[in-house]
Amino acid sequence: MPLSINSERLWDRHMALATIGATDKGGVNRPALSDLDGAARRQLATWAREAGLDLQTDAIGNLFMIFPGTEPNLAPVLTGSHADSQPTGGKFDGAYGVLAGLETLCAFRDAGIRTRRSVATVAWTNEEGSRFTPGLMGSGVYVGRLTIPEFEDHTDGKGVTVTTALVDFLATTPDIPEAPFPTPSHYIEAHIEQGPVLEAAGKTIGVVTAIQGARWFRVSLGGEEAHAGTTPRRNRRDPMVSASRILARLLAEADDGEADITRFTVGQIEAFPGSPNTVPGRVVFTIDLRHPEVAALDRYEARIRAAAAELAVPCDVEVSQVFDAPPTRFEPELVDRIRDTVGTLGYSHMDLPSGALHDAANMAKICPSAMIFIPCEKGISHNEAEAATPADVAAGTHVLANALLDLAEPV
Repeated sequence: MPLSINSERLWDRHMALATIGATDKGGVNRPALSDLDGAARRQLATWAREAGLDLQTDAIGNLFMIFPGTEPNLAPVLTGSHADSQPTGGKFDGAYGVLAGLETLCAFRDAGIRTRRSVATVAWTNEEGSRFTPGLMGSGVYVGRLTIPEFEDHTDGKGVTVTTALVDFLATTPDIPEAPFPTPSHYIEAHIEQGPVLEAAGKTIGVVTAIQGARWFRVSLGGEEAHAGTTPRRNRRDPMVSASRILARLLAEADDGEADITRFTVGQIEAFPGSPNTVPGRVVFTIDLRHPEVAALDRYEARIRAAAAELAVPCDVEVSQVFDAPPTRFEPELVDRIRDTVGTLGYSHMDLPSGALHDAANMAKICPSAMIFIPCEKGISHNEAEAATPADVAAGTHVLANALLDLAEPV
């Protein structure tokens, strides 16, 4: 018989965790490595201890909640996501994957199940990257894609370094032992879709086949500060004018019509010195470029650099790539096993790629990995209005629990 979960406990924990960093509009604000992130960590640890689970952390603060197997030398099975949020984030982004994993382990305990392999759920450190760069930090360190010295001096908006924040964060749970967690045999991450596809199709479960690639750029234009009222246009070296020309071309070139595959976003524009009556001396803007094919990412990157070089004149320009996540194809055999589990449990489902980055992209570098999506209302995410139904939250967790049980080899 398929393993059952406690849907009421699962939902209650979502609502309880959402009180930590709750915003007036019903969302959450839990910056990575903050006091609120530490409070969420303590709450997760409390629930794990109540379920009789083992706890472990590592040097970057990833929190592992572990259901021990009968053969501890075997590679464990891992699930999880993250507990940090965007400044105006929702209740389910990241938190759902952590709590679905925790509920899975609690369901194992409730059913008296034993497995050959240990099973763990992890709360990865700083997935969002909204307070400290880079994002996907905890899983990046775990898989060896990043090292702590690379970013330990990175600061937030108040000048706090990663090193300082990490020391304080780890101090919130001083009784959790620190040690490297072994490489898992498999990794499955449950998540809200963060898009409208499942809801529009009327499907309960998304079997995720891939994650599209992403490249982030920082474009810095240097001009000359001048008086806004007295300086004629022909005498100006105005970087805002150059930026507008560059962006107009790039936005047109990124429009792929009905296909609507390319994602081109300018999320930040800053002018310096930032006075309303001064022609800026410097303008900096960011570009978030995403596409499922490497060749397309290469093509658009070349266009970004060419447009900047041509249209910046008379200003100076520098284009820096600050992040590169290649497209990820999930392990077909594991995707098939998840699809079979969904079919056995009788949920409506469809295959789809992920438009957003997730820790599973890092995990796919070291072990067979995959993801399970559930719908979110109107596809809204990174927004306080983000919502999911109790039934969908339970359905995705039900699929996750049974898929993990199969991989963990019950005895």
